[in-house]
Amino acid sequence: MHPTDLHIDPADPSPSGILLTNAIIPFLGKTITRDILVRENRVVACAPTGGIELSADDASSSLRVDATGKLLFPSLIDAHTHLREPGFEYKEDIASGLHAAAYGGFGTVMAMGNTRPVNDTSSVTRYMLEKAALYHPHGPRLLPVGALTVGLKGAELAPMGELAEAGCVAFSNDGRPVTNTEIFRRAVEYAAQWGRLVIDHCEDEFLAKGAHMNEGESSARMGVKGQPTVAEALHVARDILLSEYLDLPIHLAHISCRQSVELIAFAKKRGIKITAETCPHYLALDETRLERYDASAKVSPPLRSPEDVLAVKKGVSEGLFDMFVTDHAPHAPHEKDHPLNESPNGFIGLETALPLTWGFVRQGLLSEQTLIRMWHSGPSEIFGIRINTFMPGDPADFFLFDPDMEWKVSRETLHSKSLNTPFLGQTLRGKVTAHWIGGRRII
Repeated sequence: MHPTDLHIDPADPSPSGILLTNAIIPFLGKTITRDILVRENRVVACAPTGGIELSADDASSSLRVDATGKLLFPSLIDAHTHLREPGFEYKEDIASGLHAAAYGGFGTVMAMGNTRPVNDTSSVTRYMLEKAALYHPHGPRLLPVGALTVGLKGAELAPMGELAEAGCVAFSNDGRPVTNTEIFRRAVEYAAQWGRLVIDHCEDEFLAKGAHMNEGESSARMGVKGQPTVAEALHVARDILLSEYLDLPIHLAHISCRQSVELIAFAKKRGIKITAETCPHYLALDETRLERYDASAKVSPPLRSPEDVLAVKKGVSEGLFDMFVTDHAPHAPHEKDHPLNESPNGFIGLETALPLTWGFVRQGLLSEQTLIRMWHSGPSEIFGIRINTFMPGDPADFFLFDPDMEWKVSRETLHSKSLNTPFLGQTLRGKVTAHWIGGRRII
């Protein structure tokens, strides 16, 4: 069984067919609207409006949906999410996290293993999959990311073969870097035997120890200990050299700074098997967002300098990054409502990610094709996740997006359990209005 087919049941057809008309599929061009015919969980046809001839059965049984004025996207993939269950259900649980994912346009999320207990045994992996199947039997789909080391302690490899067989699609020590390069090397080699990737949290824990933001002009003015960008870049360089030496792929998590972008450019030019992700907030915000000691913007890696933001934007526009991820990291109010030096890192992002990145398209920073690659085909190719390309036979996973709908980020509009986002109270432009997975409407 392929790990990403765990929740797909082709014997469970949608209640009826769907004929979705007058849709604009951005990466196919905005000048031609299209009709989509869905039957039995799959795309049957996609053609310019009026170009699908319906059989008598399809005409009588298909639910018609007029998508005039909306953009039609294939369901997105978030390859870096924290759903907190088991162990931290007061922050988020699998049910609420996948609910938020559905409203964000995500049909698949890869859930990191820093739960309690840590996802370092097959029993925890199976628990997560069972919870997802119970609360969201038709999606969004959860794909667990197994712990790289036992307890995420960095001292002993987790039972990676057992975790892979249970359904883990990748391995990561996310949140706690693996400083022992010998252990990390063995992890990369062993993961490759199971056809899995290692996702590395790139951070020198000694340089980063005790930091609460980026080390730079803002931290100096504020009198707050900062994390230098070299703390990230050192591990990026290590992984690049190791990937070249082993001739094996390594995936770099949540890249945030100029030096890392330059190192990734070097690696890609040499043909080294490095892939990399970044997050919308590293393009949208910089370190000055914390100058009021606002813990809602505290994240790891930290928001960097304006120069780093420009470098990450350039890296995205030049194709150096393989994907966007949200790094959705819920925390309860009693945890975030503290001084900066007492608050945990991270904020939620599943429902704000697409409006933010579509804003980059609106600004001309990204093309529609780049947006789809970063949220869809990129993670699909790297992690082996089946996707909808609107070709006959593809899974009928798609959503409608109103690019002009404005909405205020608030308790009333968010579906996550937590509200820890630096965008709380702000008005964003662009909203998912309907979402189908396997031909079933889930919102």
